[in-house]
Amino acid sequence: MTFEEKTLKSERIYQGAILNLRKDQVTVQNGTSYREIIEHNGGAVLAALTAEEKMVMVRQYRKPAERIMLEVPAGKIDPGEEPLHAALRELKEETGYTAGKVAFLTKFYPSVGYSEEILYLYLCTDLTPGETCFDENEAIDIEEMDLDTLFHMAMSGEIEDAKTLIAIFMVRALTAAEQSAADRKE
Repeated sequence: MTFEEKTLKSERIYQGAILNLRKDQVTVQNGTSYREIIEHNGGAVLAALTAEEKMVMVRQYRKPAERIMLEVPAGKIDPGEEPLHAALRELKEETGYTAGKVAFLTKFYPSVGYSEEILYLYLCTDLTPGETCFDENEAIDIEEMDLDTLFHMAMSGEIEDAKTLIAIFMVRALTAAEQSAADRKE
């Protein structure tokens, strides 16, 4: 039987620029316990696909992993900002592209065990190139990579970022379904 925890008390432990940390006292099946929870405004994740079916990727150093990571473009949602607006803003800032078509794919919790962050994944197509506008503390390399190559990199463990894995798998499944439908029409 699943037990739903009820919050008895909540205490803010840390308040930062990007995230907050709180400690909740909760009911559990045999009494009470504590949960440490990261509060975060969430983020927009961009599966930007060119007309040649290449995904626009970014490489940047990630301090928590202590290395350069290959990722789909993404960024945090500002307080009060709609996820779609954040998606369009981040696409332009990080890649220089604007999208003629944007489709919501899904939303997901990247780490539901300790964070309430929700990421919103959008498919961006009909891309028009332009100038990037990186944040002052960003150093990003932009690459366009073949979807099949990215899929094989994901399957071999070369790509380890969760939002990037989800984006690659979903876009590959969508393009395969579209191709299959087109093949049936012929």
